[in-house]
Amino acid sequence: MISEGLVTEGRCPVDGGELYVSSTGDGPPLLMISGGIGAADDYRALVKQFSDEYTVVTYDRRGHFRSTDHTEGPISVRRHAEDAFAVIEYIDAGEATVFGTSAGAQIGLELAVRHPEALVELVAHEPPAVRLMPDADRWLAEAAEQVSLARSGDLLGAFTLFASQIAGAGLPGLRTVRLSNKQEWAFLFDREVTSFLGYLPDLAALRKSRVDITPIAGVGSRGRYHYQPAKILALELGLPFVEVPGNHLAPQRNPAQFAEALRGLFLEP
Repeated sequence: MISEGLVTEGRCPVDGGELYVSSTGDGPPLLMISGGIGAADDYRALVKQFSDEYTVVTYDRRGHFRSTDHTEGPISVRRHAEDAFAVIEYIDAGEATVFGTSAGAQIGLELAVRHPEALVELVAHEPPAVRLMPDADRWLAEAAEQVSLARSGDLLGAFTLFASQIAGAGLPGLRTVRLSNKQEWAFLFDREVTSFLGYLPDLAALRKSRVDITPIAGVGSRGRYHYQPAKILALELGLPFVEVPGNHLAPQRNPAQFAEALRGLFLEP
């Protein structure tokens, strides 16, 4: 890895691609797995809140931004989990505290199933595990519609439908929407969103896991599809469910307040 100032950057080889990895800080490793369009930079403000206590590691998901992907077809949560494991091995961490939000929380749950030896603990913020919900078909149909719109050329329509369901997205009127990172959104809709929403955590394996798991959701997300799965997951696993300040985008929009709540959930470093 190459150090630039206080940030160390590198490229982690994975099956069918290569991941851009960034780390900063000092202390035990804390891996943050991004949701949304998979940008390591989404956590830039949150990373600063923890870099005095942890070596904070982030990465661009495969196929997004500075990472590459040479595979075809849907990218499974299992493949993403193997990527996260590769990052932990790449930084020679042995094991890491892991935080994931949204799709990143789904990846973290699969990582805990497939490689429990690599995690000290997992805090899963609002995983969109809609298949745990009684109205799962509704949300899977929404995802299918987003994919259909994006593939038909209406990327803005897909994004608008996607964002309208997210607590804290603050979607403006259609006339004022200017969609940035179009390539990243197209990749998400074409190859990832169906896998993320269709992923059903392996409850039996998670019940047996050695990993300390904390499902959390923001008080501002109540009533949204991404709030309820964390609550159901906690119930199914016999774990406490924790409400934290903010909404689905709190890790980006309210990093200081969110970090304070998150810090109280982590085991002592």
